[in-house]
Amino acid sequence: MLIRHCAPTLAGMKTGNMYNDAFESEAHLRKSVCALNRRFRSKGLHVVPLRYRNGRALLYVYRPGKLAEDLLHETAVAILTEGGYQPECPATCIACLRRKLREEEDFPHEIGLFLGYPPEDVAGFICNKAENCKCVGCWKVYGDEAAARKTFDRFKKCTAVYTAQYAQGKSIERLIVAV
Repeated sequence: MLIRHCAPTLAGMKTGNMYNDAFESEAHLRKSVCALNRRFRSKGLHVVPLRYRNGRALLYVYRPGKLAEDLLHETAVAILTEGGYQPECPATCIACLRRKLREEEDFPHEIGLFLGYPPEDVAGFICNKAENCKCVGCWKVYGDEAAARKTFDRFKKCTAVYTAQYAQGKSIERLIVAV
């Protein structure tokens, strides 16, 4: 699951990815996340459970340094501030996102900023209420379509390469690019 859903983040190409995984209990989830963080810390990668419901957890795998940089983009700051976040503190932003995910049924639209989506596309998604995009790939594109399509292709190729290497026996630790 981690390789299939997070390869671009593992490769250092993307700020973060999220995926759902099954866990028998919240205690098992916490234990698994702690083990992953011990394994990944030296590579500059972190895992945070954002939400746990009905035996499934939404896990956020991210690069803390890259997230801090992304959240300070001018457009990101405006979106986050409007949403009640403190963009200068990534840990507080993640805590706020966790709270929103637990309390609200829908994903908050600013979630794309935590995944490394271009802030102009996140702003376009919010302003257009998810309509009228130029194209759809890993996200809905409202800005630079050509650049987005190239990025989608790079992410798809990365995932294919990582999936193949993992299937051939390469460990996750060896696949993670240290940043």
